[in-house]
Amino acid sequence: MDFTTAIKTVLIENYINFQGRAQRSEFWWFALFALVVSLLLGALGDVLAGLFALAILLPAIGVAVRRLHDVDRTGWWYLLVLIPVLGPLILIFAFFIHRGTRGENRFGPDPHGAR
Repeated sequence: MDFTTAIKTVLIENYINFQGRAQRSEFWWFALFALVVSLLLGALGDVLAGLFALAILLPAIGVAVRRLHDVDRTGWWYLLVLIPVLGPLILIFAFFIHRGTRGENRFGPDPHGAR
């Protein structure tokens, strides 16, 4: 999945979707988009950055939950983000960077297609 397709998928097609699976590329392209836009808006003013963060809160949680589904984990694992510093690191290194399960899993068909 390329950058524009990932952003379109997360923000338009799956705005508040917590069902199904998300490819690694979808998750990481969206994370890059969110980081870059946040930095740019933060340079212009904290209010703009705050409004942007609020606008992408649900899509960001949704894509993270779908990414967890892709590695065959329940979305409740996302609550690790509430543990300062260690929680997000566990999510990134234990789940988000790994390849998703091949074929269908309990959360739906393989979004990657044939590999």
